[in-house]
Amino acid sequence: MKNILRIALVQMFSEKGAVDQNLAETSSHIEEAYKRGIDIIAFPEASITGYHEPARFPYAIVKQEGPEVTEFVKMTGGKNLTALGGIIEANPDGVPFTTHVVASRGKLEGYFRKISPPEEEGEWYAPGKEIKVFDHNGLTFGIAICADIMKENLFEECSRMGAKVVFELAAPSLDGDRTTRDWKAGYEWWEGVCNKYFKKYAKKYNIWVPVATQAGRTCDQDYPGGGYLFNPRGERVYATKDWQPGVVVYLEINLESEEVKELS
Repeated sequence: MKNILRIALVQMFSEKGAVDQNLAETSSHIEEAYKRGIDIIAFPEASITGYHEPARFPYAIVKQEGPEVTEFVKMTGGKNLTALGGIIEANPDGVPFTTHVVASRGKLEGYFRKISPPEEEGEWYAPGKEIKVFDHNGLTFGIAICADIMKENLFEECSRMGAKVVFELAAPSLDGDRTTRDWKAGYEWWEGVCNKYFKKYAKKYNIWVPVATQAGRTCDQDYPGGGYLFNPRGERVYATKDWQPGVVVYLEINLESEEVKELS
């Protein structure tokens, strides 16, 4: 495993059900990340399908073997790069899963299903059953999706399985009147949640925790944005400046010295 890891965290606007639009933006980000020599590019929860109520957007519930995921995987073809993309995944046994697919060099390397759907959305989504880790060029990493932030055992187990990095990929909805939305307050709320949990987990389990979050106003919900990086000492060493959608963070991490620099 090399000591230098380059990551991209996409503060993406993902309209609900706008799969073609979201895939087009995804492709653009992957191409740019490849040009910059990025190792792993992380998109937020449900980045491809939008994070939606399944009954309202049944056409945006996709299969792992379906054309949407196939197109996403092809975007990594010929590239020494791993991409983490979010979908609402069809479940033949009931309500769908919230899933992240892992693609590299034109292959589907695996998937992770959200362990802990929010209680208020329990009728919408099925929980995943398995904590998993993945590999990029000898680096072992894990994935947590949004409300999994409160499942400390997920981060502990990923660390036990050898993960040096656990990505938090999220789409936390902002509450309140949208016409008077205080975007700064919404951003600061999610920032505070991440600080509360990840300063603890990163230090306790000796892991890096990068965060990529949906941003902006969709047809019926608002998302706060937030790209962060926490080091194994429990320090937050990077944060996006605000909640604007479309921001992409490019970071180079020295896993040995723990030095971090932003790539221009």
